[in-house]
Amino acid sequence: MSLNRQMKIFTELESEVRSYCRSFPTVFTRAKGYRLWDVNGREFIDFFSGAGALNYGHNHPQIKEKLLKYIAEDGITHSLDMATKAKEEFLKRFQAVILAPRKMHYKIMFPGPTGTNAVESALKLARKATGRQTVICFTNAFHGMTLGSLAVTGNAFKRQGAGVPLNNSIFMPFDNYLGKDMDTAVYLERFLENSSSGVSLPAAIILETVQGEGGLNAAGFNWLGKIARLCQRHKIMLIVDDIQAGCGRTGPFFSFEPAGIKPDIVCLSKSISGYGLPLAINLINPEIDVWSPGEHNGTFRGNNLAFIAAAEALTYWEDNSFSREIAVKGQKIYHFLKEVVQNHPEIQGEVRGRGFMQGIACGVSGLAEKICALAFEKGLIIETSGPESEVVKLMPPLIIDEAGLTEGLRILEASIIEEKNKLKNPLKRIKLKLRSRDNQVASGNITASDKPVSA
Repeated sequence: MSLNRQMKIFTELESEVRSYCRSFPTVFTRAKGYRLWDVNGREFIDFFSGAGALNYGHNHPQIKEKLLKYIAEDGITHSLDMATKAKEEFLKRFQAVILAPRKMHYKIMFPGPTGTNAVESALKLARKATGRQTVICFTNAFHGMTLGSLAVTGNAFKRQGAGVPLNNSIFMPFDNYLGKDMDTAVYLERFLENSSSGVSLPAAIILETVQGEGGLNAAGFNWLGKIARLCQRHKIMLIVDDIQAGCGRTGPFFSFEPAGIKPDIVCLSKSISGYGLPLAINLINPEIDVWSPGEHNGTFRGNNLAFIAAAEALTYWEDNSFSREIAVKGQKIYHFLKEVVQNHPEIQGEVRGRGFMQGIACGVSGLAEKICALAFEKGLIIETSGPESEVVKLMPPLIIDEAGLTEGLRILEASIIEEKNKLKNPLKRIKLKLRSRDNQVASGNITASDKPVSA
């Protein structure tokens, strides 16, 4: 069956807002570990991991076994926030495996099943606990698609979708945003200490340690420490959005651990469920757990299937071996990317990120998107990030073996070389535009009657 016919139902019935099915125009049918297969039997290596929701890969056998057993025994699936054995097991496991060994003292809140639910409730709680309204956030930040989360998100394209003013937030430059010689933590502190700066004392500062959607900008641990101390001095709530960078994506379970900081609120979602099931939690400093019962609620806080999967996934964190394995493979990714940048200066590349959340920022406009599109044709699922989609973003499942990682990196390098060579050949550039247009037609991005590509 042709690609056009396979994608027809999606172009006819699904909203124009669809996104990833345009980037990966095929119909997937099966997945296991770090591999996916489509209706034509084509095999793909997954360097996308559900945007970070599949740190333990697809259909993890031990987690799947627990889920099947629970379902077969008629275990509770939906429960609002009622007490269930599944929730009890997750709470006990998370306390014993994650919090206690790190000497962390948090209450656990279930705000709703998505990352933006976690951010929204964190912002509400910070405002309630402090009695203040504004929140300081950072350039290139991304925190979700609902109105409160969009208000602290920097991306202009995402913000304009709100359709209303996005208020009560103040943007400050992220680490290295103004260059390596400018300490933006000091810059921020000057605004807070100067009564004539026009910046009122905020309820909270919210940040990502690695800006996943914002271009893989990684904050230095020293900078994070300065921000944390600034919050302590001014009694500002520090919220760390660890939704994409957490659950081992950068090496340790929490991305902020190497900085030695203790946020007032930690937002987790994506891979916290262990199986790609919807689940989000907030870790809350008990001193600011000032909610009244039911003051923040939601129908799908009690996803018991996710509790079962999440409790089993914590097996990976019972000692430090998994974290060490991530660090070793993360170094392999880093050295590969550095070598690619050095060997192919034509792409004007810069290596960014940390651990299993790294990539190459391409200085040539549109190149990152072309590399990812070609990689897909060659059997590698990989996406872009950054305000101009300028970063080739690697996010393999943390459980990927050496063979799979090596094969995926090989495909990526081949795609980079092929696209780099097209930059030197005008005829190939024209063919590339035509092929890109054909792919857009096939995925429903444009119609065949749209204006033809010019030379």
